[in-house]
Amino acid sequence: MDATVDEPGTLRLSPKQMRSILDCYRVTSGKGFRLKNYDPPADTAGHLLPRAHANALLAHGVERLAELQEKLYAQDRWAMLCVFQAMDAAGKDGTIKHVMSGVNPQGVQVTSFKVPGPEVLAHDFLWRAILALPERGRIGIFNRSHYEDVLVVRVHPDILAKQRLPRELLGKKLWEQRMDSIAAFERHLARQGTVVLKFFLNVSKAEQKRRFLERLEEKDKHWKFSSNDLAERAFWDDYQRVYQEAIAATAAPHAPWFVVPADNKWFTRLIVVGAIIEALEALDLRIAAPTEAEEAALAAARRKLESEA
Repeated sequence: MDATVDEPGTLRLSPKQMRSILDCYRVTSGKGFRLKNYDPPADTAGHLLPRAHANALLAHGVERLAELQEKLYAQDRWAMLCVFQAMDAAGKDGTIKHVMSGVNPQGVQVTSFKVPGPEVLAHDFLWRAILALPERGRIGIFNRSHYEDVLVVRVHPDILAKQRLPRELLGKKLWEQRMDSIAAFERHLARQGTVVLKFFLNVSKAEQKRRFLERLEEKDKHWKFSSNDLAERAFWDDYQRVYQEAIAATAAPHAPWFVVPADNKWFTRLIVVGAIIEALEALDLRIAAPTEAEEAALAAARRKLESEA
């Protein structure tokens, strides 16, 4: 399955070709889900998505995404929410930057979920996610998200104490209940016209080490490294377990996860842009034709402008 070349030399994949690749990483049901059963972090889909074509394919994808985002914004009926979760140094920031590089900033809003402050801790764990949801016509990007409360909080139970939940609610079923709440939340969004896509950038422990060392060796990358990154690396196996359980509990056709191999940044970006394009194209977005009254108003405006001296 090779990429095709359009006139005048534009490289692209057909929707069918892209779908067959995306299906390798798409998770729409948690039944029997295991991270180890998905392609390894270094996977690049082999001959289906050759490295030599990566730059041209990404450029075409970014251009197509810009066209679709303009229609999404003009139609003003649907919204899209893209959730990015990953271990440190998996490439979330770079992926968001490259994939959204051609999109009109007015149509995109990016929210980075940092350590919660007092106001956030005074509310339920979904509160800040709800406040950051994209409005109709926009693409919302969550750089980390509401999933932090079933990931990092689960790996570090001491954080839970800061959320001041009633003692009666701190039972063994807390995490299951939270994931049920997330699944219900995303089902509600889908029913109200928000397309939900979730990306787990699956980086290997060896590649994370390499990227950490790169940040330490290059002065202009020192700002990217935090001692906390190294501390969290010690909990690698715990994070793999809670990611697996969170994905299994919340994967659905209306809110799929994509377990994206992340050791090769070029490949990560192609999969993400391909998944977003596929979802937007499925909406059959159209810019509405003007009504008869609007046509008359436009004609009147044109006549007035043309009559000016």
